[in-house]
Amino acid sequence: MSRMTARLATIALLTLTASPALAEARAPADQAASSLRQASSPEIRATYDRMDALSRSVFWASEQEAVPNDPVAGVRLAQALRELGRYDQAVEAAETTLAIQPTNLDAMLELGRAHIARGQAFYGIGPLERARDQAPRDWRAYSLLGTAYEQVRRFDEARSAWNQALTLSPNNPDVLANAAMSAATQGDAPGAETLLRRAVAQPNASLKVKLNLAMVLGLQGKMGEAEQILRREMPPEQAERNLRWLQDRGSPRSPDGTRTWTSLQGG
Repeated sequence: MSRMTARLATIALLTLTASPALAEARAPADQAASSLRQASSPEIRATYDRMDALSRSVFWASEQEAVPNDPVAGVRLAQALRELGRYDQAVEAAETTLAIQPTNLDAMLELGRAHIARGQAFYGIGPLERARDQAPRDWRAYSLLGTAYEQVRRFDEARSAWNQALTLSPNNPDVLANAAMSAATQGDAPGAETLLRRAVAQPNASLKVKLNLAMVLGLQGKMGEAEQILRREMPPEQAERNLRWLQDRGSPRSPDGTRTWTSLQGG
């Protein structure tokens, strides 16, 4: 249990690129077309915001091409790329936005998220601390800083950041879940369970939070309740895979290379 990691596993998506010759041939036409385009209407943007990450990445890349200095397009593109597991590109998109608007709070937060997601949280601490200083009443910066500090093993600072996030947003399920998974990685399964129970009791608790509770319960041998959560929240075949994993493994990272709990969740 002490080796358990909170980092989410992701499945990288492969993208096809045009050959250099074809890209070069199309460039003038593409540039001419983009120069005539304008940003899409708020209604169209709202529609795409409800779509899957791949669709959003294509749409927001097009929006950024049409209006390169649009910070909304840059932040939304970075978010979609991060969700696809294309972390380096997500970092680049967020940094491009910050080059245009150095004080853009959402871009700072998204840059921090991208660095955390690619396992390079050290580089996300700077922008997240700037976001915290710029918006000291915004719980998101503290919550992300807690995760970043935890990844670089600054555990006391992580706990302090999460406590401040909970002061600003009491019983926030995402903050509680982050603190819980940190406790779990340090071998405190009962403490993690207590925090996750508080998290899932909130009406806006996400599926990931509920599945994390099932994991912590299962790894403590409380398989009955873990199974109830899994069968309630997941399709039958996914629930079966996760139940088998819990029954067969004593920690979320198997030494024989078996897929981890978070990969079974789908990241």
